[in-house]
Amino acid sequence: MENFEYYTPTQVVFGKKSEEQVGGLIKETGCKKVLIHYGSGSVKKTGLLDRIISSLKEEGVSYVTLGGVVPNPRLSLVYEGIELCKKEKVDFILAVGGGSVIDSAKAIGYGVANEGDVWDFYEKTRTPNACLPIGVVLTISAAGSEMSNSSVITNEKGWLKRGCNSNYCRAKFAILNPELTMTLPEYQTMCGCVDIMMHTMERYFTKVTPMELTDKIAEDLIGVVMKNAKILLEDPKNYEARAEIMWAGSLSHNGLTGCGTEGGDWASHQLEHELGGMFDVAHGAGLAAIWGSWARYVVDEDPKRFAQFARNVMKCTNTGDDKADAMEGIREMETFYASIHMPISIGELGIEPTQAQYRELAEKCSFFGKRTIGVVKKLTKEDIYQIYKNAQ
Repeated sequence: MENFEYYTPTQVVFGKKSEEQVGGLIKETGCKKVLIHYGSGSVKKTGLLDRIISSLKEEGVSYVTLGGVVPNPRLSLVYEGIELCKKEKVDFILAVGGGSVIDSAKAIGYGVANEGDVWDFYEKTRTPNACLPIGVVLTISAAGSEMSNSSVITNEKGWLKRGCNSNYCRAKFAILNPELTMTLPEYQTMCGCVDIMMHTMERYFTKVTPMELTDKIAEDLIGVVMKNAKILLEDPKNYEARAEIMWAGSLSHNGLTGCGTEGGDWASHQLEHELGGMFDVAHGAGLAAIWGSWARYVVDEDPKRFAQFARNVMKCTNTGDDKADAMEGIREMETFYASIHMPISIGELGIEPTQAQYRELAEKCSFFGKRTIGVVKKLTKEDIYQIYKNAQ
């Protein structure tokens, strides 16, 4: 077990109609003017935006709005938000949406609170030393950004998708009403379930000897998501299943499932980020498409760990042969992904990259040969290329 820090300063307000408390929560911060940041028109169509504005007005909190966030949120809109906040003297950002909206809000917060180009933080040439306070009204259970220290942004110049991690961006509060996720299409719901699972699986696969308690939390969290994903396929309005998945999403990315694991592997996420940047695929679907290829490529580095995952999470029979059980666990996970209508290959994403594009993906993922990724196995640019190619 490694030494670790566990820091979760976000206040969670969970349950039905909890979004009605947003005005009071912002007023308690002492902030005077809010940027309401959101994605498509769905928050308008459902009446959620109106309810939020009504709550702000009741508490005497001023606001401006900025919509237009898309999956794989764009740097250009971040720049627009930074200028708007400076012009309107905004001192609080309220993200109303899922992970893309929250990540965009965090980037805007960095850009307002720090001098210079905000993209520097995502390129890792500088680190932020402040962020405007962020609040969240969550509408998609997936990214866990409502309780995490991370933000991922896509730069249209070169279609580079990069992340920035800093505790400065952690949300002051997160409003989690499972009812707000009931209008999501099946595909988005299942993409979210994969993302939640993968946030824990990334932390689970590690080269250090982890805490038994952390392992059990991680294994059970993944199992709960798998169980309730199947329920939502048949009954998408099931409140209890929505609630289980929403809470799992927050816990999967606030550090709890990685205590003592040295941070985890994260190669699958890095591989998917480049797919998302180049082809604009849904994040969860991209993760499902790439994971099996990654797992088969690195399994020989630690078959015992993969076998534990197979037995405890996928409920595979313990044959006593770690490698055989590990491979069975990988197959069973892909079977599960397919059962919830998620892709298990790049081709099933509906894209057909050329060999030149696979090379380009590997170049970008390796930061043009300047880094390796992963912990279970340190992956070079050539390793990355082979994983992409094997996943086609």
